[in-house]
Amino acid sequence: MYWTKRMRIQPKWRKLRGVKEFMKNGKRFLEPGKHLMMGNEAMSEGAVAAGCTFFGGYPITPSTEVIEHLARRLPEVGGCCMQMEDELASINSVIGASLVGNKAMTATSGPGLSLMAETISMAANLEVPFVFCDVQRNGPGTGYVTEPHHNDIGFVRFPGNGEFGVIALAPMTCQELFDLTIKAFNFAETYRCPVFLLSDAYLGHLHEIVNIPSEEEILERVVERTLPEDTSGRMFSYQDNISGEYVIPKPPQMGSEYCPGLFIHQPHGPDGLPTPKPMNFIKMLIDKLEVHKDEICLTDTYHLDDAEIVIISYGLPVRASYRAVDIARKEGIKVGIFRLITVWPFPKEKVKEVVKDAKAVIVPELNYTGFIAEQVERVTKLETPIIRIPNVCEFHHPDDILKEIREVAK
Repeated sequence: MYWTKRMRIQPKWRKLRGVKEFMKNGKRFLEPGKHLMMGNEAMSEGAVAAGCTFFGGYPITPSTEVIEHLARRLPEVGGCCMQMEDELASINSVIGASLVGNKAMTATSGPGLSLMAETISMAANLEVPFVFCDVQRNGPGTGYVTEPHHNDIGFVRFPGNGEFGVIALAPMTCQELFDLTIKAFNFAETYRCPVFLLSDAYLGHLHEIVNIPSEEEILERVVERTLPEDTSGRMFSYQDNISGEYVIPKPPQMGSEYCPGLFIHQPHGPDGLPTPKPMNFIKMLIDKLEVHKDEICLTDTYHLDDAEIVIISYGLPVRASYRAVDIARKEGIKVGIFRLITVWPFPKEKVKEVVKDAKAVIVPELNYTGFIAEQVERVTKLETPIIRIPNVCEFHHPDDILKEIREVAK
């Protein structure tokens, strides 16, 4: 009964303009300043700040606080939070909400991601913008539901049938869960592809101070949903025959004149009609991200200018790496960090440049397989050692990383 009362009492649907007007004068923006927040709540507030007006989901540990928080917050801004009967219905409701003009998202964990994969590939085919928050937990199967395990990293790169490009961001703090959720919605609106936020059981339940910017600052950062300007029927991305540039139109909106005559779940042209050359269509889905990798691939560095040993990581393991580097630097060891904020698409050119003169590369990951270590190996000289530090269900300790640094430095 708790979920039924919380989820089903929702305001009536409004037209797109009505929602925007309501949000402008409603409670979309929290009071600027410092707030103590759980990670899942920070991610939810980032979504509201970004202009999200629809959440469709099903509670699953460790992401449940997202739907709980948005069940309260979205009605306050004229939006709708719906608990669906299962994960299949959840992801399909998100796609439907996006198609009628709403910024939409869902949140789940690994088992839910598995169930949603078919619709994710359909959304990629139709270039429907949405955000997918994956609060990762241990697997395979049910696993340990409260333990972190970055075992979905490979899955979100190829989440469904066919070939298409995705964007995946890896926050490491509650502040970044807020900030990068806004960035995720911006990427979804700009590039019209699935955009993933890769959280986990630790980060989602961590409590930290989150600094909320002013309303004006947030609005400057947000890419709003607007109607397409082109009414010629080109509602989907295409490569210009003359310039060769990839054109990504604003998302069409069902129920308006800016809507293709057909939404077809197979390779199609910019008008939505089937194409006899699926190669061109699939190439477009992937290459439209590749040509914008400089804007999409967010990275950060720490003590990298003179580093002889390079640590490459993402998410929570980076936090332990900072401490290890500080200690090693005091011992005279030249080590630095290259952090992946965007995991997919993988910034191979940047990584290749960073590791070209490295004595060794250390890759701590919260999984056993080493999904990112494999990518690093592809762009690193054969003679350069790639040292993996795998961990499952257990946060890296700085000593784990420092031990490998010292071994290399001998």
